Amino acid sequence: MKKILIMNGPNLNLLGTREPEKYGTTTLADLEVMCRKQAADMGYEVDFFQSNYEGALVDKIHEAGKAYKAGQLKGVVFNPGAYTHTSIALHDAIVGVGGLPVIETHISNVHARESFRHHSYISPAAAGIIVGCGVYGYIVAMQVLANRP
Repeated sequence: MKKILIMNGPNLNLLGTREPEKYGTTTLADLEVMCRKQAADMGYEVDFFQSNYEGALVDKIHEAGKAYKAGQLKGVVFNPGAYTHTSIALHDAIVGVGGLPVIETHISNVHARESFRHHSYISPAAAGIIVGCGVYGYIVAMQVLANRP
């Protein structure tokens, strides 16, 4: 069975307690359960990964690129957190693995927030972008991947 990788960057381990007015009360564990159920309903498995470390996220993208080329992975739902606005390394990793579909996902509407959040280094490398739909954006992103040729 093919997999979908759900990746989360820094501070997303604090979901449910960090600024609930912006991010809601769903925890990362709740989100994982929700994503696993949706994936199963679509005939996929989920690998779930979170790291506060940029290098670990880069390494995971490299692994995902290999799995995608081997036909084992449908794509990646990726909430890079604050690295969205700072990480050329993550952009280069996505481009470098060549062809890996990545759906950039953000819980809050980053365009309605501080101006430094309006620029994404990830977006030019992404196959799609889901912004401001709360944790349900992950479900939409998974559906997008599942329906890609």
